[in-house]
Amino acid sequence: MVRGKTQMKRIENAASRQVTFSKRRNGLLKKAFELSVLCDAEVALIIFSPRGKLYEFSSSSMNKIIERYQRRGKDLGLSNKSGPEDKQVAKEDTFSMAKRIEFLEASKRKLMGDGLDSCPIDELQQIENQLERSLGKIRARKNQLLREQIEQLKEKERRLLELNTELREKCGMQQLLPSTKNRKEAAGNREIEEVETDLFIGPPETRIAQNP
Repeated sequence: MVRGKTQMKRIENAASRQVTFSKRRNGLLKKAFELSVLCDAEVALIIFSPRGKLYEFSSSSMNKIIERYQRRGKDLGLSNKSGPEDKQVAKEDTFSMAKRIEFLEASKRKLMGDGLDSCPIDELQQIENQLERSLGKIRARKNQLLREQIEQLKEKERRLLELNTELREKCGMQQLLPSTKNRKEAAGNREIEEVETDLFIGPPETRIAQNP
């Protein structure tokens, strides 16, 4: 099956754009590595993702390669001289960057719920899906932190109980509150002590009269 020619323009679908970026980024890094090894070339590659994340490759020290490039530029007079073509390229780069910033600001407003009047149903669905994915990641991270805090508190409680037990053993202390069995035995002993044990033979009246 023959693959169709890829049209060189910005991919509108955010998910497809991210997948394409990841694949081509890895391929570019691989090619840079192969070039440095096969041809013994000094290669430095710097990539910034749309979200500003940095990816880089250098066959040696990145700083040394950049310094060498800057020295080479000064030797060729590129730092002070620029022709009409260079100015046109710089102008186009500035315009492209301004459009990019405008797009990012518009996307940010839409994620905040503003500027949605002109959005078609497909774009609204993409924004909703993106927010749901972001919310899922936030909740997962939150639950993870809560679980970690709970485990830390349980571990702290366990250590305190062990320390408390060790201190009581060292001091020879008993439990502050007796057990239910001990309380019942103590109450039964008090009842036995209160029972009258004197032996008396005779009518009750005589017994009452003899009592003081």
